Amino acid sequence: MDFYDIIPLIIVYVYVAIVFVSSEKFLKHKPELSRKFLHIMVGNCIFIMPFFKDPMVMVYFLTLPLTVFAFLLTKYSPIQIQNTATEAGHDLGLVYYAGIWTILIFLLPNHLWIVALAIASMVYGDGFASVVGQQYGKHKYNISGDPKSVEGSITMFIVIILASIVVFAFYNAIGYPSTPALNIPIIILMSLIATVAEASTPKGLDNVSVCIVTAILYYVIMVVF
Repeated sequence: MDFYDIIPLIIVYVYVAIVFVSSEKFLKHKPELSRKFLHIMVGNCIFIMPFFKDPMVMVYFLTLPLTVFAFLLTKYSPIQIQNTATEAGHDLGLVYYAGIWTILIFLLPNHLWIVALAIASMVYGDGFASVVGQQYGKHKYNISGDPKSVEGSITMFIVIILASIVVFAFYNAIGYPSTPALNIPIIILMSLIATVAEASTPKGLDNVSVCIVTAILYYVIMVVF
């Protein structure tokens, strides 16, 4: 590990630890809110990700261990750990979340802006869509056996657009290599596709489908062509 990777790694460890402890301490009796809090707050690590000199450090020392830790919190784990993170929603949701993040960094170490956009679409888009949908979703629909709401899907679409703009602006501002210029029409198109992917994917697997679809399309549209 390069010496310069130690500082961002420590920052990430401290931040993630605070998020998990805060979730257990303050949201213990609200498991669904606790799960979404983790979902959204851990996702903020996409803004620390480009400061690693070697992206694989984040894989081996954060996302991969987080995948294992998230699995140990599920009912499938050989070691039962009491927590609120997986008591609501899909039991393997956090595992898929951390796992797909690991895979994307491993496959796209030189295009972390794509990884950030994919994770942001899932973290912020799906996260806020779920919160708004549960609180204000009155117009329901069901495509894949997992009930959704029009209000939640609209929220996801809007949030992904805003989050994607922030990601592009941030990665361009720090001068991250290979980051293309902000392209609003493409962001709107990608946000729409990600929203459709989330709406049509069975429960739990949307953490995977949204990231995969977003990453592949951004790579094809903005790197290949």
